[in-house]
Amino acid sequence: MEWDKLYGMQQNLDKYIEDNHNLIKQETFHKRLLALLVELGELANETRCFKFWSTKPPSEKEVILEEYVDVLHFMLSLGIDSELRYNPKNNVSSMSNKNTTTLFLDLFQLCTNFGTNPNTENYNKMFEAYLDLGETLQFRKEDIEDMYFRKNSTNYRRQDQGY
Repeated sequence: MEWDKLYGMQQNLDKYIEDNHNLIKQETFHKRLLALLVELGELANETRCFKFWSTKPPSEKEVILEEYVDVLHFMLSLGIDSELRYNPKNNVSSMSNKNTTTLFLDLFQLCTNFGTNPNTENYNKMFEAYLDLGETLQFRKEDIEDMYFRKNSTNYRRQDQGY
């Protein structure tokens, strides 16, 4: 993925939101962390991977991908705020045959760990788990980037409309 491009786009969106709402970004770290966790929960809800009591299928793949990208927006934003960038070590997955529910639980924990101690190691661990989840959900890098670009445009439009 074109990480520099994604970080640049996110930084521009964050600045646009800050200016429109007279915010100081560093003062919103915990709100963005909570937003990240909420978006992760919304993603889990759309996959329905934990709903053992229900026979209803997961949402359409496009809906799940959009929720997945909503998580990415906040991960990038929190990284920018903490002066951190995801640094891929290699292209080898670290999923080790985990099921989707376990991947979600791991990712929730890693997000919380990052919120408590926002350092490079915790950020990269959180990001790797996020990408592992995307791989499990069978998202291609190109689809993730394309949805990020579309959702980024939507987020600007929403800001202009008083969202």
